[in-house]
Amino acid sequence: MECEFPTINSDTDEIREIFKSVKSIAIIGLSPDSSKASHKVASYLQQAGYKIVPIYPKEETILNEKVYRSLSEVPFKLDMVDIFRKSAAFNDIADAAIARGDIRVFWGQIGLVNNEAATKAKNAGMAVVQSRCAMVEHKALGDLSA
Repeated sequence: MECEFPTINSDTDEIREIFKSVKSIAIIGLSPDSSKASHKVASYLQQAGYKIVPIYPKEETILNEKVYRSLSEVPFKLDMVDIFRKSAAFNDIADAAIARGDIRVFWGQIGLVNNEAATKAKNAGMAVVQSRCAMVEHKALGDLSA
């Protein structure tokens, strides 16, 4: 396994704007297991007022939300993807996000970096965050009301 340092990454001000502007977040790799990080982060974001959209290969509902098998199956607007998959999957996820045309934020969780996919997403006009936890970043920003 090769470790990458994120060469493309949003700063704190950009992350603040991300959380202020997004409404719907597709959680790619959202586990139904409440002990898993993806479940904890998604639950936190849901409680913070964001529409969570689980992307997972099985289950019908997670966190009381309908589960979709892929980004292309989601029939409504998505603002952000939050990825809990191996970095090797990022290129396909970036391609799917670009194909949708509505996703504005490409977010890879702690330890997840793929600069090639990040470049694709950035070139398509998305904000990119790599190797940061959405829950930790949101909590650190405190009150995000306008």
